[in-house]
Amino acid sequence: MEQRGPGVGARARYWFDTTLARGTSALVGWLVAVCLALVVPASAVLVWTAPHPPAGLSGKLAQVWRLTGETLRLGGTTGSPVRVLLSVLLALVALVYVSTLVGLITTGLTERLIALRRGRSTLVEHGHVVVLGWSEQVFTVVGELVAAGANQRRPAVAVLADRDKTAMEEALYSKVGPTGRTRLICRSGPSTDPAVLALTSPATAESVLVLPPDDPRGDADVVKTLLALRAAVSGDDATAPVVAAVRDSAYLLAARLAAGERGIVVESDTVTARLIAQAARRPGLSLVHRELLDFAGDEFYPASHPSLVGRDFGDVLLSYGNACAVGLIRADGPWLNPPAGTVIGPDDRIIVIAADDDTAELADCTRWVEERLIAAPRPRETRPERVLVLGWNRRAPLILREWGRNAPPGSVADVVTEEDGVTVRTACGTGGAHWRCVHRGGDTTRPETLYGLDIASYDSVIVLGRDPRPGEPPEEPDNRTLVTLLVLRHLEQRIGRELPVVTELTDDGNRPLAPLGPGADVIISGKLVGLLMAQISQNRHLAAVFDELFSAGGTQVHLRPAADYVLPGQEASFATVVAAARGRGECAIGYRSHADTGRAPGYGLRVNPPKAERRCWTTGDEVVVIAGADDGHGRASGGRVPRSRDARDERHDGHGHGDGRSGGGARAGDGTDPPTG
Repeated sequence: MEQRGPGVGARARYWFDTTLARGTSALVGWLVAVCLALVVPASAVLVWTAPHPPAGLSGKLAQVWRLTGETLRLGGTTGSPVRVLLSVLLALVALVYVSTLVGLITTGLTERLIALRRGRSTLVEHGHVVVLGWSEQVFTVVGELVAAGANQRRPAVAVLADRDKTAMEEALYSKVGPTGRTRLICRSGPSTDPAVLALTSPATAESVLVLPPDDPRGDADVVKTLLALRAAVSGDDATAPVVAAVRDSAYLLAARLAAGERGIVVESDTVTARLIAQAARRPGLSLVHRELLDFAGDEFYPASHPSLVGRDFGDVLLSYGNACAVGLIRADGPWLNPPAGTVIGPDDRIIVIAADDDTAELADCTRWVEERLIAAPRPRETRPERVLVLGWNRRAPLILREWGRNAPPGSVADVVTEEDGVTVRTACGTGGAHWRCVHRGGDTTRPETLYGLDIASYDSVIVLGRDPRPGEPPEEPDNRTLVTLLVLRHLEQRIGRELPVVTELTDDGNRPLAPLGPGADVIISGKLVGLLMAQISQNRHLAAVFDELFSAGGTQVHLRPAADYVLPGQEASFATVVAAARGRGECAIGYRSHADTGRAPGYGLRVNPPKAERRCWTTGDEVVVIAGADDGHGRASGGRVPRSRDARDERHDGHGHGDGRSGGGARAGDGTDPPTG
């Protein structure tokens, strides 16, 4: 069959495409030809159909040329050929000039828009907060700063990271949500470059937060960023207060030296280990820590009320109707849970737990105290504890040591991990003088490993995800943790008992997937450290407060049976609970209702309830208190005394309140763990 050749239309399109491929000259030629083909006939029609057309053919052609020149901006001058050519030349020069000018303006605007989109312009702000670095903590930190700025005037948060500006903005707005009054500003570039870091105007910032990146070199990058921050401003005095975080304690000294005197460096692994160890000994404690660290709830604030000067701290405990006093801020630092007889000085500020920094109101709460409903002190039962640790990571030795410091004599920690016994024993030793660490080999995701354990014999279980391995996706540790929790949940159903489980996860998005009971203790390490950094950035005094609360053996947050404070089955006000805790050398700050432990979002926890609130207290209820270590007779030792405390500022009230609260001074400068700030 004879094959037909291409048609006329195909040949014409091919010829047209070939001419266009010759370059710019061909494009200009076609543009001129098309314009003339349209303009000249249209101009001729206008001339020939005009009411008073020019006389003669030459006159009409000259008028056609004028219309064509005016339309195409070619002058349209008539006369001699030289005159016409000069007119066309001038028109072409004007056209080239205008086109070039428009092109230059367009190019400049485009480059400026691209630079703005890349986040390369310098901030002109004052009193803003700068966040340096990018990790999962950035969403927590920015979210808390947005919440903190809800009652401020035009707050601003600037984020600098080596990522695309548009991508950062989309991620932040997606996970943080509406920012309200807070202006969110992103800048792109490495935070270790002083020239790039200067784009955020750190010298005029209220505070600067340095986040550790999500990679093994993160701590080294934090130190380099702190050095770049010093180089980006004119002198150390111009540097804004800095809050940074490192994982490895080996970088702690270098980070503190680079941060300077106004810098605070948090050991993220140590803080996480302390929180996990405390939650393992008292289920539900992580809920309290999260409430105190979250700006959405009640948190720590300094308050000043001249009318309280000269009064005892024990009186101050019942002097706030909508806030809970927990300590003092003096020239030598914060002092949590001081003895009830401590006199408030003229320069003292009171540490309160309140909804906001200006909401604490004075009120005489003694009228709501019912002495007859206060329970008599009773000694607490202490027995050896057994904890099961499933999994192993770099924080496991810290967790075991923190747990062992407060564990009763004879306690045992069983560690089930794929790591060899030498690694476990080398990391945490065989335990301490009064507790033992026992290694049990096995894969915690395998059912047979957990089936071989006497699960019912343990007081609590700690589930840890392993450290990410080279070439392994970052979500793999959490995936293995979820599998372990599934098997553990099945074992709980077999033995008919729900065990207190403390789980460590790295991604907050996996929290709803965890097969745990409502209100279980889930520690999102990055999120808690982010909350802590945000709190410290807003109030530097809180660094020492949180260091004390999270330390082993110091003044801590405790959940204790409500029956130790008020008679069970009786209706009593929270002011009565506060008075009962005061008699035991403690500061009551809230409670947890046993009947509501399974109800979201608070799971029965109530921090800073009104002193006038009345409720019926049951044997399963718990009271949240800030107190020191027990003396074994139902009383708590006092908080750590700042180093330069004058003994004359302390006096007893004549009712025995000083008996259990004056032993904290021995801890000052005793060589225990260094503070986080």
